[in-house]
Amino acid sequence: MQRLRGRVRHYAWGSHAAIPRLLGHPPQDLPIAELWFGAHASTPSLLDAPTGQEPLDAAIAADPERMLGPGVVARFGTRLPYLLKIIAPDGPLSLQVHPNLERAARGFEAEEAAGLAVDDPARNYRDRNHKPELLYALTRFEALCGFRAPRRAAELVAGIDAPLAKTLHEVLTASPTYEGMRAAFRGLLDPAVRPSPDDVQVVADACRLRLLDGSPSPRADRTVVQLAEAYPGDPGAVTSLLLNPVTLEPGDALFVPAGGVHAYLKGLGVEIMANSDNVLRAGLTAKHIDIPELLANVDYVAAPPIRVAPEVFYETTKVFYAPVDDFELSVTTVTSGRDHRLPGRGPRVLVCLEGEVTLDSQADGSLTLRAGEAAFVPAHDGPLSARGRGRLVQADVP
Repeated sequence: MQRLRGRVRHYAWGSHAAIPRLLGHPPQDLPIAELWFGAHASTPSLLDAPTGQEPLDAAIAADPERMLGPGVVARFGTRLPYLLKIIAPDGPLSLQVHPNLERAARGFEAEEAAGLAVDDPARNYRDRNHKPELLYALTRFEALCGFRAPRRAAELVAGIDAPLAKTLHEVLTASPTYEGMRAAFRGLLDPAVRPSPDDVQVVADACRLRLLDGSPSPRADRTVVQLAEAYPGDPGAVTSLLLNPVTLEPGDALFVPAGGVHAYLKGLGVEIMANSDNVLRAGLTAKHIDIPELLANVDYVAAPPIRVAPEVFYETTKVFYAPVDDFELSVTTVTSGRDHRLPGRGPRVLVCLEGEVTLDSQADGSLTLRAGEAAFVPAHDGPLSARGRGRLVQADVP
């Protein structure tokens, strides 16, 4: 096993203090939105090696059978199937969707053929992979995820005194199905028919007034107001009325499938996903937006958010199984006085969330991690155990 150095990503929506606090550092001048632990080609984490630091993707490519194991190589090729992140939104992220495998491969090839550099800001597809993801909350975490039932969305907009809200109500009541939701969502975002910034502001003002008058849906109205203040005139603020609100308490987990429209609002969490950086955005961001591409990838079927309940192993480990082959996530509370057997057998990334924990491998000795520190454990190292006192999160391949 080797110590793994995470890679910081600075985005405007990040927190100045949340990730630094996890690392034992003071607040930073620049917001830190994400800390990556993985082998994505755009930002690979770094392994501590005798000769210096080595990118994890390069180390895997040099000896994939040892690093990944023959089973993972047979299924996924010579790449780590997952990407683990610490994510810290202090303000709303973009309204976004991730593609499935077929669309990701097709989109990547099209942008390659068009001559767009992989790091071009106007690029949608930075790899050929899908990007389902699971979020594990470390603090209270607020998000929007998936579509509400059309009848419930119609009820929400019915009492908003704004022409745009009345139009949405008519669309949703005329067809209280996924087709009605699709028409309402496209009507808010499609460049050919989307509302003006003034129309969006009228809805936000009406939601603000409804809050003062005793709103029947204060959470929905507050979200519209919050998003409109962060991104004035952006119809993404009004789309929040069509989406499920989600509050995760610490220890809760949410799965977002490919095609699931979502936006994270605030909190600190661990995010694990397929090894991809493909994001299709429709608003609530200063980054590249491609509304037609997002609309082509959205799953419009209304469904409640997918909360994942853990299975408990060895009394102290909770394992969150997502309905994908690329990853699984486990969280272990390590207490002094005993060794804790850890699940998993493939290529593993472990991050210490708090305390001080020593990892033991019969094949490769021991490594001590403190809060915010991480390790990569090759498949060759076999079973792991942990001792000390603290909390570990582990990414693995099912």
